[in-house]
Amino acid sequence: MTKLPYEGIRVVEFTHMVMGPTCGMVLADLGAEVIKVEPPAGDNTRRLLGSGAGFYPLFNRNKKSLVLDLQTPEGREAVLKLIATADVVSENFKPETMKKQGLDYATLKQLNPRLIYVSHKGFLPGPYDHRTALDEVVQMMGGLAYMTGRPGDPLRAGSSVNDIMGGLFGAIGVMAALSAREKTGEGCEVQSSLFENNVFLVAQHMMQFAVTGKPAAPMPDRISSWGIYDVFQVAGGEQIFLAVVSDTQWAIFCDAFGYQDLRDDPRLLGNNNRVRCRDWLVPLLRERLAKQTAADLAALFERHGLPFAPITKPHELLDDPHLRATGGLAPITLPDGDTAGQTAQTVLLPLALDGARLGVRRSPPRLGEHSAPLLAELGYEPEDALRLAKTVVKAA
Repeated sequence: MTKLPYEGIRVVEFTHMVMGPTCGMVLADLGAEVIKVEPPAGDNTRRLLGSGAGFYPLFNRNKKSLVLDLQTPEGREAVLKLIATADVVSENFKPETMKKQGLDYATLKQLNPRLIYVSHKGFLPGPYDHRTALDEVVQMMGGLAYMTGRPGDPLRAGSSVNDIMGGLFGAIGVMAALSAREKTGEGCEVQSSLFENNVFLVAQHMMQFAVTGKPAAPMPDRISSWGIYDVFQVAGGEQIFLAVVSDTQWAIFCDAFGYQDLRDDPRLLGNNNRVRCRDWLVPLLRERLAKQTAADLAALFERHGLPFAPITKPHELLDDPHLRATGGLAPITLPDGDTAGQTAQTVLLPLALDGARLGVRRSPPRLGEHSAPLLAELGYEPEDALRLAKTVVKAA
């Protein structure tokens, strides 16, 4: 693809953490010029430790960094000049924070009627919108932690699922608004939220109750829809996930392993009957498969086209042969801290356009990396742009 879909679209983002930056990353990967406006101290996620250490380098690739002190008249003047040139403003701060700075939608649409303004919040407007939300908060109150954990032991999902998906829905909203603007010539406000995203994730379980009249059980305690759909402990203490989800697969499975007794057992005819027999069938299969290695089982399942999966840790995916062969990983230069200047592999969006992956055009920016040229573009004389950029960067 010679030209990315959103080339020529300028996005100004006031975001931090995961949700807002994800929206900007998606638009940037699709070709938009995304300018991350940072305070003099920089986005706080540049300095996170532990499970947050990957936030900034993952979700801020393909962006530019402009440092402005919005507490000063000069900084506010510069950012309003920038917004006047923008197609999209993206933010995930509290409403009062943006309004206090004169950066709320009601104010900015007077400056730029074609502006699309996307807000990423904990809740859409309503009784909960005064609350402070985090991914874990909405997972607990939105049924996801209940569904993920064992009965009586709610457990958050092993990723920032609501933050990331909330950012994705924000980007989808921006795309819809850009399409509408082509027809109307006017921008609009887009809202995306963590709580409503989480409810969407558990909607299948809500609908299950509507259809069956029975509350959904937590996933570890659920009645499986399939006769075999389990993690098996095998030789050497290894684990592997194996599945047999149709009558055709059941016949293949039995033939592949020489389980003629199971294939001929009338109690196991049809998937639903195998589900009813799981209480004795699965333990029997655990016993029969326990002496085989995970590698041998994987090879056999793959040879016969049966579903299987190794139990993989996230860091092991950096060496995954499929991701490497298909271009799912790409190098970036890390921007901050002790690893600044080092190369790491990042994960690209899980889609291809005309067979091409959406790659990395820019590594995650260093703080204020693009301040001087962006300010010069806004009409600041070189010495003024350099002075303003130096002033705010020095303040960091």
